[in-house]
Amino acid sequence: MSTPSALVGAVLIVLLARCQPYAQKETYFEKGHSLGVNKNGSLEEASGLVESARNSGHVWTFNDSGNPAELFLLDETNAKTKKEFAFANLQNRDWEDIALGPGPEAGIPYLYVGDIGDNLARYPLKYIYRTREPSIDDPEEITDFDTLVVKLEDRPRDTEALMCDPVSKNLYLVSKREDGVILYQIDYPFTNDTLVARIVATLTVKNITAGDISADGTEVLLKNYEHIYYWKKQGNETIPELLNTAPVQLAYDREVQGEGIGWARNGSGFYTLGENGKGERAKLFFYKRK
Repeated sequence: MSTPSALVGAVLIVLLARCQPYAQKETYFEKGHSLGVNKNGSLEEASGLVESARNSGHVWTFNDSGNPAELFLLDETNAKTKKEFAFANLQNRDWEDIALGPGPEAGIPYLYVGDIGDNLARYPLKYIYRTREPSIDDPEEITDFDTLVVKLEDRPRDTEALMCDPVSKNLYLVSKREDGVILYQIDYPFTNDTLVARIVATLTVKNITAGDISADGTEVLLKNYEHIYYWKKQGNETIPELLNTAPVQLAYDREVQGEGIGWARNGSGFYTLGENGKGERAKLFFYKRK
């Protein structure tokens, strides 16, 4: 029979575990290193980040809501804009994140641009624009793209993280404003006129602004304005199964309105990018794997 003191001790252990849900193992990656400052006056509110597959040494980003519907291709060595690509006849209602992954044509990398933000939770539908990833030598106007129309399973919510799983080819959205954010799954193939994003997990993190799945599908990053969270598969877990486990909280030097994170496709580390603010231009950071 348990003694009263033993029962009290057990309760305290449970309470402490709930108050400290994240493992503190900051030895996986080095501290963030600034690669350069983007001085392009057209890129003021960077929101979303992914490394290019077709343009070695470059990353993709774009501006937040209300700006032109265009992509910026940045040089990783100095953060300078190398080229801008505009979507024909599109509006940027509330673009929040970008992912890269497989698409209809095998062996071709596709960009997924998420018009998924909804600060007031008022839009019944979200839009994800899918296009073959442009090459730096392609025309500056993107005319060939698909529009994936998405409805959340439960109700309208603000979502700012979009990820593509290279293994299952499923897309994932993460809500922002709940104490335990919701992970939604959009099942591949995307054949219906309106795709339903199903609830597949509730996570222990909050205020998520961006996320990315590694090119091999084994690692996941989610971030908010103050923290970066990291998961690594130990076997053949699905993305929902993986994110249902406790994350590792990585070392992070907070950026001004940091809303972009993306893996290096070779697995050497990851990038972050924030918005301009407080009289400073946003820097592109790289966190090298140790």
